[in-house]
Amino acid sequence: MKMSDDIIIVLKNGGVGVLPTDTIYGLVGLALDKKAVEKIYKLKKRSPQKPFIILIAGTEYLKKFGVALNESTRNILQKFWPGPVSVILRCPKIKSGLSYLRPLNKTLAFRCPKDKWLNNLLKETGPLVAPSANIEKLLPAETIKQAKEYFDDNVDFYIDAGTIKGAPSALISLENGKIKVLRQGKTKIKN
Repeated sequence: MKMSDDIIIVLKNGGVGVLPTDTIYGLVGLALDKKAVEKIYKLKKRSPQKPFIILIAGTEYLKKFGVALNESTRNILQKFWPGPVSVILRCPKIKSGLSYLRPLNKTLAFRCPKDKWLNNLLKETGPLVAPSANIEKLLPAETIKQAKEYFDDNVDFYIDAGTIKGAPSALISLENGKIKVLRQGKTKIKN
């Protein structure tokens, strides 16, 4: 896929769109743009108590969210990233201005995708929230046609990568250096 300057501009100006992630189609917007995040909550009809997974291009972006990595956590992240594993991390120094991200107990979930195109996009735009492209409780879109049935003209762009039949990312939390699997996904992980 070719990187489009138009998509970068749209995202940087608070737009939202549907694009392929390293797992399934995602409904994306800038994580550091409150209006974009709120629009995605509204489009998905998602419970305001459920935070989104945030895609990042590398661990250096975690500082923006108040995450301080110790060596143990850094080693675990290197084992899974880049790849289809989302990790819930403590954000003890998260700024109050980021409360729209709905941090649960000062934690947020992050993923560093392996897909080169997506990772390059993230380097240009910065972190993106990227929930699955669907209305809450409905099946994730496997095609752009399905995504358009969910969102119609309410999003600013669609990037078609054909049919994507995949599983969402695995979701893990880290507690005292131990991995706890909350959701098995594309990658199977042992506790």
